[in-house]
Amino acid sequence: MKKVFKIEGLDCAHCAASIENGVKKIEGVHSAKVSFLTQRMVIETDEADAERVVKEAIEICKDVEPDCEVSY
Repeated sequence: MKKVFKIEGLDCAHCAASIENGVKKIEGVHSAKVSFLTQRMVIETDEADAERVVKEAIEICKDVEPDCEVSY
């Protein structure tokens, strides 16, 4: 299952890379890509894990960039 998110308030490419690396470490994530230019995050995971993975990914975004808003 592929989930696409809009990340508003992402300030730099380094933060995007930090978020991407953190999300990739979540158990159940098959792939993750965060783009600073498009302000988007794409996560691929199994449908059974999706709710937990999304929650953890949003927490990682907030840890790296506290003022960002994640929507899908």
